[in-house]
Order: sequence, then structure tokens, then C-alpha cells
Amino acid sequence: QVQLVESGGGLVQPGGSLRLSCAASGSLFSFYVMAWYRQRPGKQRELVASISGGGNTNYADSMKGRFTISRDNGKNTVYLQMNSLKAEDTAVYYCKAEFGRASSWGQGTQVTVSS
Repeated sequence: QVQLVESGGGLVQPGGSLRLSCAASGSLFSFYVMAWYRQRPGKQRELVASISGGGNTNYADSMKGRFTISRDNGKNTVYLQMNSLKAEDTAVYYCKAEFGRASSWGQGTQVTVSS
């Protein structure tokens, strides 16, 4: 089972930016579909964005234009660049690796947008 470790969360002011990273273990990273999810307080976990091994991306409508998902297969890492952050982006952000019917989740990283 792939191990995922997220980093890069923290406190940022509205309008600011953060880049989240998710490092994966193992040698099959380039075959995984990687995704970022988030769980806002009192809400269900929701998809933010996903990226295939070949770099095809998919975004939730509310995140299009502000968030960018990317990956570096040589570093076994997926990124989420978040710009123009809003208070409603406050959430725990989770990384997910999908391979066929199998999936793994990271432990999450807290992002707080507040002045």
C-alpha cells in the first residue's frame, strides 16, 4: 500500500497563496491517479482536483482558475497550488492515490484562511 505524506498547509490571509505537496512511497507513482480532496468544517469530504499519470487534470467547478494540480513523477510528488484563497477554502486537505480499485489516503494537512 502506498504511503502518502502531505505538507505545506498553514495559516494564510484571504487573497494569499499556498502550495501543498504530497509525497508518495514506492516505485509505481507514475501509474497512480492522484487527487486532492478537502473537508471543510461540518461538511463532507469533496474532490478538489485530480491528475492522471500522464498529466490530464480535472477540477471541481468552484476551484477552477484558482487551484492548479501538478505532479512530478521523478519525485513521486503531487502538488496543489492554491491562489486567491478565501475563508471558505479553510479545510483539511487530503491527498489520495488511486490505482485500479485500490486507493490510499494521506493524513491530511490543515489550511486556514483568515485575517
